[in-house]
Amino acid sequence: MELLRSHLSRVRIPEPTNRIYKNECCVSFDTPKSDGGLYVDLCSFLAFGKEYVLWNYEKTGNPVYLHIQQRIKPVPEDRPFKKPTLLAIGVEGGFDNQEPEYEEIYHIVILPDYIALSFPSVELPEKVRLSVNAVLLFEGAERKEQLASWTSEKKKTSDYAMNLEQINNGVIIPPSGWKCSMCEKTDNLWLNLTDGVILCGRKNWDGSGGNNHAIEHYLEKNYPLAVKLGTLSADLEKAGAKFYVLRYFKFLPCMATMLGNLPSIFSLLVNFFMSFIKTEMTTAEKELDQNMNFDWNRIQESGQELEPLFGPGYTGLVNLGNSCYMASTMQVVFSTRFFIERYYKEQNLKSAFILALADPTLDLNMQLTKLGHGLLSGKYSLPTSEKQDGVPPRMFKTVISASHPEFSSMRQQDALEFFLHLLDQVGQAHAGKPELDPSRSFKFFIEERLQCPSGKVAYNKRADYILSLNIPLSEATNKEQLEASNKLKSEKSVAEKQSINHEVVRPRVPLEACLKCFSEPEEVHDFYSTALNEKTTAIKTAGFTTFPDYLVLHMRKFVLEEGWVPKKLDVYIDVPDIIDITRMRSKGIQSGEELLPEKASSVDENKATHIVPNEDIVSQLAIMGFNYLHCQKAAINTSNIGVEEAMNWLLAHMDDPDIDDPIHYGPRDTGIIIDEASVETLISFGFEEVVARKALKASGGIIEKATDWIFNHPEATSSTMDTDATTSSNTQTIDGSVPDGNGRYKLLALVSHIGTSTHCGHYVAHVRKEGRWVIFNDSKVGASVDPPIDMGYLYFFERFNG
Repeated sequence: MELLRSHLSRVRIPEPTNRIYKNECCVSFDTPKSDGGLYVDLCSFLAFGKEYVLWNYEKTGNPVYLHIQQRIKPVPEDRPFKKPTLLAIGVEGGFDNQEPEYEEIYHIVILPDYIALSFPSVELPEKVRLSVNAVLLFEGAERKEQLASWTSEKKKTSDYAMNLEQINNGVIIPPSGWKCSMCEKTDNLWLNLTDGVILCGRKNWDGSGGNNHAIEHYLEKNYPLAVKLGTLSADLEKAGAKFYVLRYFKFLPCMATMLGNLPSIFSLLVNFFMSFIKTEMTTAEKELDQNMNFDWNRIQESGQELEPLFGPGYTGLVNLGNSCYMASTMQVVFSTRFFIERYYKEQNLKSAFILALADPTLDLNMQLTKLGHGLLSGKYSLPTSEKQDGVPPRMFKTVISASHPEFSSMRQQDALEFFLHLLDQVGQAHAGKPELDPSRSFKFFIEERLQCPSGKVAYNKRADYILSLNIPLSEATNKEQLEASNKLKSEKSVAEKQSINHEVVRPRVPLEACLKCFSEPEEVHDFYSTALNEKTTAIKTAGFTTFPDYLVLHMRKFVLEEGWVPKKLDVYIDVPDIIDITRMRSKGIQSGEELLPEKASSVDENKATHIVPNEDIVSQLAIMGFNYLHCQKAAINTSNIGVEEAMNWLLAHMDDPDIDDPIHYGPRDTGIIIDEASVETLISFGFEEVVARKALKASGGIIEKATDWIFNHPEATSSTMDTDATTSSNTQTIDGSVPDGNGRYKLLALVSHIGTSTHCGHYVAHVRKEGRWVIFNDSKVGASVDPPIDMGYLYFFERFNG
């Protein structure tokens, strides 16, 4: 006790705003359930497993810890089922997943000698008792973040529903056989909740839909609230319904409460709604349902006898709630040589902890190292049962998504977007030390060649981490089978169509055709030619200037149909085990080629036509959520080459200081004249000349803005200055910051997607390990029997030297 009292200055009483970790170690995946329990630093409120707590003592000098151990309590077989009140699993108020209950044992431990004192105890100093009681009372930081992410937006109660006028007119709503009371329409019907009249909805622009009788009834009677028949279910407390209020639709929750309080006809409506069941399923819904079930079973290898795998490299990741996009991506990333070396073989947990910030839970390097050791050490994947629990990547998710509001949520995300975000964050963390950056193994340069009718050419060079490929359905190899299947469908009767049970037949497109589609010449309309001083049509071709260590192919399965309607292509991609893209290397400027001038000729400069942004390009970018002005600038600065080029420019220039400046149309910009004195000033600050010139050009020649631009663009080093569009021969220079080698690759992994959108459904990874395919389905890890190689969304290839 005297020793404890001598350390009271290193004990703090936490406040509600403090982040308290008591459920998971900061540098490992140890928990209070682990052997040795968990030690909570009563000064910093960080938690450490038994193997790691001494590191914290050596780093901080904090000697007093709360030791928490959890032991399994016997569970009675008749434990009652608790009704969930929160859309979550394994949290208070969430779904009961029948996890065992634990009893907790506490001690106060004094380091470095691990002197243990029982808790609770009246003999302990009051400050220690207050500190421990607060730690135990307050919600842990891990759980706080989880609950905050899960909690959805509070639903607003409609003023129309709360102040709804009801008329007791004796109307009784039949359970079926509805039709509009003013015409013969039997679909698109709306029930007015004031007088119980059933009327048809709006008339669409093409004449379909209803006859506007519900609208006319509202305009005459001013009864504002109507529910669309067919959108209700029996579970009224949870189900929303589609309501028509004045001129817009609303979704109202808590139907039972609302309807249960309504008198007259609405007391009958409650019973009617409670017995309402949707009974119809369209042919399209049936076919979609069948395809989805087929995809679900095939990609997850459901029904297969999968051998569970354990040990180093075979550790699953716990699904934190729609986090399969992250789990599948990280399993693949930590199967690549450079990530394994950087965060596992070459860096142990202790060195990462010593280098970490004061709070290691917020340090990306620490959390990547923790995740790498968790997945690759085998410590958390022991063959003690038929299945493994996996490790929960909560702290890693918090760090990697800190600057991204979507990844911070519990909503499903696009695995491709997350992969690119991960590489961006890892690259920024290694700014100035490219030799340590594992994201470089995915990086490559693409060179685009543009030839205008004058015969002169221009070259663009851009960096990328993925090769996004269109899927040419016209190149399908099973056209006869597709035609036969379509013919069979068309010949079936209505009854047969309602009971669809045919084999899923999809186009089969060779990967080679997708790669060829990327390399083929493409027309670029509205290209401004500095040789002709006018807009014209140019021919664009593209090729690699460097081949990465790991080539990632993104299959564009999600496309926009007419009217900007998103659609997922039902297609198989025939992917060979080994590919050779050597022929796709760019040849650079050839002998005899004449480059387009950097600006229009001085004779015709006053007549030069300004570049007008292509509205199609601008619209496609704007619909993705980008600022309209920024989209216009992207189109202009890429000479209206295409959407992909404009997007790449936009992503690279979003932080430019002049990005929000208005566009000045007029003769083609001849460039900003850079004051040499300003260049010398920036050089005297320690910046390289080429960086200084680029910053001044991007900042209108203003030194203050140029300095801010450099600090906001840490990637702007001399080694990357040649990645912009250029018309000089330096486009052939190989950037020393990225690897290069032969163009032969072997398939390493694939990430597959189940669902109609990348923001819903499920992601699963298949990785080739030790000569066999392994399936990573969140926490489930097993030997793959039939890997769905033809159904991949992302394909990862490793350079093959054989």
